[in-house]
Amino acid sequence: MTARELFYTAAQTPPTVKPPEAPRKVTKSPPRVVVAAQPKTEPPVTPRRDSALPDGAKLITVAAGLPTSAPPPATGTPLGLKYTLLKLSGGEFQEVPTDSQFHSGDRIRFRVETNGPGYLYIIAQGSSGTWSPMFPSPEMDGGSNRVEGFHSYIMPPKTRFAFDEQAGTEKVFLILTREKQADLENMILSLQGGKAKPASSPAVVPEAAPPVLRASIDDEMVGRLRTSYARDLIVEAVEPATPGGEKKESAIYVVNPTGSADSKLVADLLLVHK
Repeated sequence: MTARELFYTAAQTPPTVKPPEAPRKVTKSPPRVVVAAQPKTEPPVTPRRDSALPDGAKLITVAAGLPTSAPPPATGTPLGLKYTLLKLSGGEFQEVPTDSQFHSGDRIRFRVETNGPGYLYIIAQGSSGTWSPMFPSPEMDGGSNRVEGFHSYIMPPKTRFAFDEQAGTEKVFLILTREKQADLENMILSLQGGKAKPASSPAVVPEAAPPVLRASIDDEMVGRLRTSYARDLIVEAVEPATPGGEKKESAIYVVNPTGSADSKLVADLLLVHK
């Protein structure tokens, strides 16, 4: 199953498990000599970062060599996230292709949707190169980062990306987990100056927090999070021409297909400014 197919399995009723068949009675017969045809030897397949599918569909793996599809989990449901880029046009934000390039004066937001309840963390890298928290935000749900499945969340909350004259690439890093991540929540609270506390954090913040909770978010830390949370992931880039699905869309699907109760995933969103 592709990432999009796995994403929507969380909304479906689990299939009924077929009971095992009763053992059949075996009747012995005289032995026969059968000459089996030799199987054809196929050359090994070299994994590609972009694997072409029929009708122009494309699957994009997180790293070279990772699978582009996975079976549904034996137990539980896959953990999935999808995001869509939105550009201000004609006074409204409209969906645009995920590989769009933007220019000075463009106004951008993005829509995030998960396939089940969990905790969402989003940080963005500004033009200075410094990473700063975007979500949880004091401006949304009182600072809670709890998200519900199949509900759209528009980011950044209450504002938008506005591209100036300086070209470059804006980076947004998203983390979705089924369980609370206390270290991340406390770090984001610290970077926000302690003005608002995510609702999923403990009610009382210790006076003497460990030093790591006061550290800034830098490229090295983002790299560690990406390495730690990117295991088992499959990613699919969907465009209107991609076959399957109930609607035509431009979106990126990121799925952890393991079905584990402590599943995590990460996604990188790049906004290219020319």
